[in-house]
Amino acid sequence: MCTSSIPVQYRPVETPVETSAEGSSSRSRAPEAGGRSRKLDYPPAPEPLPFPVMDNHTHLDFRDGQVAVSATDAMDAAEAVGVGFAVQVGTDVESSRFTVDAVNRDSRLLGAVAIHPNEAPVLAEAGTLEDALAEIEHLAEHPRIRAIGETGLDYFRTGEDGRERQEYSFRRHLDIARRLDLALQIHDRDAHDDVVKVLRSEEPPARVVFHCFSGDADLARICNDNGWFMSFSGTVTFKNSRGLREALDVADPSLILTETDAPFLTPHPFRGQPNASYAVAYTVRFMADHLGTDLEELCRTINANSRRAYGEWE
Repeated sequence: MCTSSIPVQYRPVETPVETSAEGSSSRSRAPEAGGRSRKLDYPPAPEPLPFPVMDNHTHLDFRDGQVAVSATDAMDAAEAVGVGFAVQVGTDVESSRFTVDAVNRDSRLLGAVAIHPNEAPVLAEAGTLEDALAEIEHLAEHPRIRAIGETGLDYFRTGEDGRERQEYSFRRHLDIARRLDLALQIHDRDAHDDVVKVLRSEEPPARVVFHCFSGDADLARICNDNGWFMSFSGTVTFKNSRGLREALDVADPSLILTETDAPFLTPHPFRGQPNASYAVAYTVRFMADHLGTDLEELCRTINANSRRAYGEWE
């Protein structure tokens, strides 16, 4: 149920102002494939959750919609509806630097830094991957950086010629996370078997998170057996996501997290519109309804699981 209009931070003004440096958006979302038009206004604010939860994965450096919103304003809108904390995630050196700046400015944020799987073959081809990985490790030493990610394998956008370099980068990130005792945030797209194979062939860090969990019930059972967290995004609300809901049904409650992956993957019925951390409240309410679980109980579980994965925010 919606109880208010779009949060004021996300309402268009006559002349949108591009805020800069201080924790603001620095990249724009790419146009839809095929030139399809999108509805660029944000969803209305959801009914507040009864207990604060964490948005396990967001990209506050991405500009989307019709306005530029600072990280602080984004978290103000989220906190107002019970999404009190978030993990800001880097996908390259630039966005990982942004992440360090953002967590310095706002105590409601923790950070994750990495080279995205689709970026790794490009950097390797240019001969700059090792330098990028060295900087990621340096940035990861910041006390409010609590995860290495997103890293993993993506067979949707990277063809077979880039997969060896993707796997090399994945293993290097895994090693950094293990040595620094940080969580590992997995990006897994069309690569479930190989992601699991890499994790099983190495000594993974103590805390592994499947960001934007995209597997079925079988992968959920593998995660249960290994104590790997599963972070459910707005995709679990999509009408064609039966397999995800079956995974949610069998997931160990102590391993369930939630996220937006904002500005992407906005939950139903706002699919295709810009996403933001405040909208994770729609996903959590859907999950509780689907599971037949008390909403406050699920919020408390997600809160506790998030702190086990990343430590304390305050």
